[in-house]
Amino acid sequence: MKPIWIVDDDESIRWVLEKALARENLATRSFANARDAIAALEFETPQVLVSDIRMPGDSGLDLLQLVKSRFPGLPVIIITAFSDLDSAVAAFQGGAFEYLAKPFDIDKAVELIRRALDESLREASVESGPAETPEILGQAPAMQEVFRAIGRLSQSNVTVLITGESGTGKELVARALHKHSPRATQPFIALNTAAIPKDLLESELFGHERGAFTGAQTTRRGRFEQAENGTLFLDEIGDMPFDLQTRLLRVLSDGHFYRVGGHQPLKANVRVITATHQNLEQRVRDGLFREDLYHRLNVIRLRLPSLRERREDIPLLVRHFLLQSAKQLGVEAKRMSDATVAFLSSLDLPGNVRQLENLCNWITVMAPGQTVEVKDLPLELSEGQSAMQAAPELLAVPPHAHHVHVAAAIAPAAPGPDGWLSLLELQAATMLSDGQQDVMDVLGRQFESALIRTALKYTHGRKNDAAVRLGIGRNTITRKIAELGIDGAKED
Repeated sequence: MKPIWIVDDDESIRWVLEKALARENLATRSFANARDAIAALEFETPQVLVSDIRMPGDSGLDLLQLVKSRFPGLPVIIITAFSDLDSAVAAFQGGAFEYLAKPFDIDKAVELIRRALDESLREASVESGPAETPEILGQAPAMQEVFRAIGRLSQSNVTVLITGESGTGKELVARALHKHSPRATQPFIALNTAAIPKDLLESELFGHERGAFTGAQTTRRGRFEQAENGTLFLDEIGDMPFDLQTRLLRVLSDGHFYRVGGHQPLKANVRVITATHQNLEQRVRDGLFREDLYHRLNVIRLRLPSLRERREDIPLLVRHFLLQSAKQLGVEAKRMSDATVAFLSSLDLPGNVRQLENLCNWITVMAPGQTVEVKDLPLELSEGQSAMQAAPELLAVPPHAHHVHVAAAIAPAAPGPDGWLSLLELQAATMLSDGQQDVMDVLGRQFESALIRTALKYTHGRKNDAAVRLGIGRNTITRKIAELGIDGAKED
């Protein structure tokens, strides 16, 4: 983690903050004026910048303006002895993370810096992404068509809609389109619209202003701002709530958007790539997807073949995934006998390439010998893959998570008191291995929603009765129903 920079012409302020942050095991670097900090920004950047607003020479607002133009995701905390309204307004209009007036409580200052630090690390994790785009493999004619399409689209900024079944590699193709485009040096930001609760998705996409809603303690950049000059990949676009589709259409039409609670239009220079496994035409006919947005997204359509359509690629993919899994675990790569490869090539794998990768991870962890025979495969496969068809994603430990719940990786969770816990653990492991943020919040909300919806069904919609059955208060269930957008509740 990079150090926290403190810019203040008052040596005592610098000393107090340095000592307080050192007690928190946080590294610092101090500057007596903005000029020296600006010079240092040519060679390195801090994790958080804390700056006085009035100093000899360049002011803290000058420094803030420069930082926000070059490093928009860097949180800046403005400190001043002049706690007047004009300074506060100027600081926030310039994009300051927070405004702190002297004299300040040192514990509150450290708490504020901690909050800014968390925001900075969140931004860094979103924007860093993988250092290299994972390789897309395939010799089948259907995949060669995909490769040719990527080549033709590489120098274009045109909007692309990627379709295909779950697990066919839609995000890999989106990353390849970005990697070979003129925007390759700029951010690639991916967002699964189906994984974010609908009441949070608007803020996730467009950001929010401080105080826009309860809990919005600071201004936050959305994914459109994070992807500025780069590529924004919106996965599972077919699941986007109808009202948000209107906002997305506006951005695609005129390139402008507003943060939640904001009044200043922001310009977006972003290439948008979307993906879905759903039939968007049918969703348009069903009134679930805007027809005008569909035509705006469906400029170039790129369909990815299922694994059933490219069986000849299975031996190549198996070798690649076994080598990759062994490298991650630091073990010798296992091999499959010709009979085992032929057996796998004959199967219909509904989870497609992702399921095959998970299977190879399972084999690396669980298969007894170096050469894998058909009898060494999970029992469900050799018995006709019935369990895999029911829940293919639960066959194996997720990529990069071999150490998690190995017992649960032997087979999909069986019905019983612990079955749902195994499913929850595997879902959490999958989300964590995919680098998803706010896993606790997403799964927690889904858990609460499932409990309350079930209780309401059991009590025929009587929320007070449902609260008693769940062991929670009347006010609590009322608040949760509103927060989670649950319909069908009524007073007893």
